[in-house]
Amino acid sequence: MAVREKVRPGAAAATLETLGCQIVLFNDDVNTFDWVIQCLVEVCDHTPEQAEQCAYFVHYKGKYAVKHGTYEELLPRANALAERGLTVEIQ
Repeated sequence: MAVREKVRPGAAAATLETLGCQIVLFNDDVNTFDWVIQCLVEVCDHTPEQAEQCAYFVHYKGKYAVKHGTYEELLPRANALAERGLTVEIQ
């Protein structure tokens, strides 16, 4: 799976590095709560409690921003989540 990237119109690549970005995790019918929680703990450095809260937000809201930072910081994490079968997007 690939990471979807939403780029603001007119935003240059240099601007993306300084803007606050976020990894948005989308709900699916494939991955279990336990797997999502494990991925967030291992990849995003969440506590188990924080990861569980994020998983519930994703489940009930359909999507949720699980990590904030610069584009450069988030890209490897988003790729790691996508490699584990989660649907993510950097916004």
